[in-house]
Amino acid sequence: MTLLLKSLPARAEVWSRVFAEAGLPIETDPEAIADPAEISVLACWQPPEDLSIYPNLKAVLSVGAGVDQMPELPPQIMLCRSLAPGIEMLVRDWAVMACLMLHRDIPSYMAQAEKGVWQGLPVTLSSQRRVGILGMGRIGKLLAQSLVDLGFPVRGWSRSGRPVDGVEVFGQDGLDRVLVQSDILICLLPLTDETRGILNADLFAALPKGAHLVHAGRGAQLDMADMRAALDSGQLASAMLDVTNPEPLPADHWAWSDPRIVITPHVAAETDAEQGALHAVAVVKALMAGETPPGVTNKAAGY
Repeated sequence: MTLLLKSLPARAEVWSRVFAEAGLPIETDPEAIADPAEISVLACWQPPEDLSIYPNLKAVLSVGAGVDQMPELPPQIMLCRSLAPGIEMLVRDWAVMACLMLHRDIPSYMAQAEKGVWQGLPVTLSSQRRVGILGMGRIGKLLAQSLVDLGFPVRGWSRSGRPVDGVEVFGQDGLDRVLVQSDILICLLPLTDETRGILNADLFAALPKGAHLVHAGRGAQLDMADMRAALDSGQLASAMLDVTNPEPLPADHWAWSDPRIVITPHVAAETDAEQGALHAVAVVKALMAGETPPGVTNKAAGY
């Protein structure tokens, strides 16, 4: 059972070493494969259009945490997302930073600094700043617990509504109950048909006036024009974005120069090559044992 990695040379070097240490075969050059029938797992960001060239392919493994970039796969081929540990901690760190920046009005201070203005702004205690998190998977849970430790009242929303210690979590029908209590709203949702465009005028209108937005989900979930209108009306006070719509954001896009918005270029997390390789080893070993591999996605749900 051979894994084919289609990625950058630096990642290929690390994966080759990790697979050698695990005693498992790996190919990193599609052109060098003598017999495509040997390939059982394809690790890549996007697979080739014609997967029939690998007649014994059992799984496609995303080298990143997301799978929304993947096309629809044949029913007999499993789709796995990377569960490399560290991704959730990196996104957690970014989201905590963003939440604290908006909580303490850093965009306003940055705008004042541009003009050389030395002026303090009113301060709100963390216990009085309610945070809502959309998406309560591995990252959402970790983020919620970190924010609770910092004194923020936190509520979460997820499709399942599965409970999380110390956090009130609402299921699919409870979105409005979370929004109305979110002075800072953090989006960590995967991109699905249901979440595409979810950050729109209707959602912003359901937030308390003057709320703040933190977006680290997927760019296509955000209606940038609706966000601008919400900022202009005062419904939103500020936003911090790690993902945008479109992405990458054009150099002349209005959001770059809007003082109410802080943008980072999709850098909240990056899959560590060694951790990603170790997860890929776990996927291959599970398939060899006839078990369900870690990170396998629900194709119907989209994640």
